[in-house]
Amino acid sequence: MFQPSRSRTLQIALFATGCSGIVAEFVLSTLATYLMGNATFQWTMIMSIMLFAMGVGSAYSRHFKTRLLDTFVFVEFTLSSLCSVSAMLCFGLSPLLESRELVIYPLAFGIGFLIGLEIPIVTRLNSQYEALRTNISKVLEMDYFGSLIGGILFAFVFLPVLGFIYTPVLLGGINFLVASWLLWRFFDLTTYKKTLVGSFITVLLLMGTSLWFAGDIVAFSEQKKYKDTIIYAVQTKFQKIVITRWKKDYWLFINGQEQFSTFDEEKYHEPIVHPAMAMAPSRKKVLILGGGDGLAAREVLKYADVESLTLVDLDPVMTELATHHPILSKINNKAFSHEKTTIVNGDGALFLEKSPQLYNVIIIDLPDPDSMDLMHLYSHHFYHTVKAHLSRGGVMITQASSPFFARKAFLCINKTIQAAGFSTLPMHNAIPTLGQWGWILAVDKKLISAKALKEVASQLTFDNVETRFLSQGAMVSMIHFGKGVFDVTNEKIKINTSQFPVLYRYYHQGTWGVY
Repeated sequence: MFQPSRSRTLQIALFATGCSGIVAEFVLSTLATYLMGNATFQWTMIMSIMLFAMGVGSAYSRHFKTRLLDTFVFVEFTLSSLCSVSAMLCFGLSPLLESRELVIYPLAFGIGFLIGLEIPIVTRLNSQYEALRTNISKVLEMDYFGSLIGGILFAFVFLPVLGFIYTPVLLGGINFLVASWLLWRFFDLTTYKKTLVGSFITVLLLMGTSLWFAGDIVAFSEQKKYKDTIIYAVQTKFQKIVITRWKKDYWLFINGQEQFSTFDEEKYHEPIVHPAMAMAPSRKKVLILGGGDGLAAREVLKYADVESLTLVDLDPVMTELATHHPILSKINNKAFSHEKTTIVNGDGALFLEKSPQLYNVIIIDLPDPDSMDLMHLYSHHFYHTVKAHLSRGGVMITQASSPFFARKAFLCINKTIQAAGFSTLPMHNAIPTLGQWGWILAVDKKLISAKALKEVASQLTFDNVETRFLSQGAMVSMIHFGKGVFDVTNEKIKINTSQFPVLYRYYHQGTWGVY
């Protein structure tokens, strides 16, 4: 029979497995997002698959009628093995398979199934000591509390510090320690002692191998993904940042998506800055939301009459990198070290909600609206808040995805800005490494009509600022579109709101696979 101390041992073990179980779900969801994109879809699929698999595992546990302790220890050893090699399997096989779902979804099911076996088996083991009411409440209590600790550790320690490479091995280590501890603590109660000891040795060797080769396998996969030579990579709390080099040019990727290439970045950063700066009556106070690489800031600081530049970016690692990394700081001309520049790390929408400051120019250089967590930064409420922070005659400009690959998304952003009280000027440009890209320039509609805004923009010469691409002729080209872009009737495009984030659907209806 189990003694009280042994019952407590089982509960502590379940606390640890609850911690590792929730982290396993988060790791696989984050891995799926990184490898396949579309964060909301991947998190939904992975969590759903794992929860379903846990139900299947829980149902299957009824078939184990005897030797429950041996079963539980063996499940933990198996779970340890699967968690340890999960990242290596995902990264190692992803370059070889066209459909990465064939690796990560079965892996999610397998881990979820094993997690589902745990609670019923421990509950039945512990029933030898405690009454049903107390037994179930304590078992679930320890599992749920472990999940809370696991979630906190994943957000603040595992992902930002250990990244995709070593977090799964650590997870496997937790399950391995639990299994080893139970094997030692209850060794006299086990039946298949030699088999369990053999499992202990096998898993220990497998984990050691995983720890030794994980870095090389992930590095190989990353290199295959980016093709060019990776010179820097870091996983932050918010995103994966990678810098690559090809000949004399550099690329910056965030979560696998290109942010810029020195080969042609001026064709993006000059249009997102100089038209707005040229049309503003004053340029004393400028705000950039996003733009953590510092390239938009570099362009803003070319104007001597700028008195202050405030840049708000969510990820402090990104802004630190742009400030101190020798390559990025050279590309952005040390914009973040300039005395006029102030860096704020946080959400752009929350910054505006709390700030009483008015700005002459607001430049919005945010990632594409490809995930639900970005929808509030493209919403009607957000643009209304931006308008409230513009001085009289102030100008806003935002990147607006591609009018070619995501036409409905581009039109949705334009219509949403108009609904917030702006006259808008859609713009576009061909960027070789990115494709056809678009921006929306906006001014309070009470001050100027869209037609007049376009006429003023066509007269801009940019003679007073150094540019590599932008000229009057380029500006005229950027504000004119060919046939088809605006063929969708305005009534069919809905505005994007926090309650109804239609932009997310429009964006993913785009033809991104063509490029």
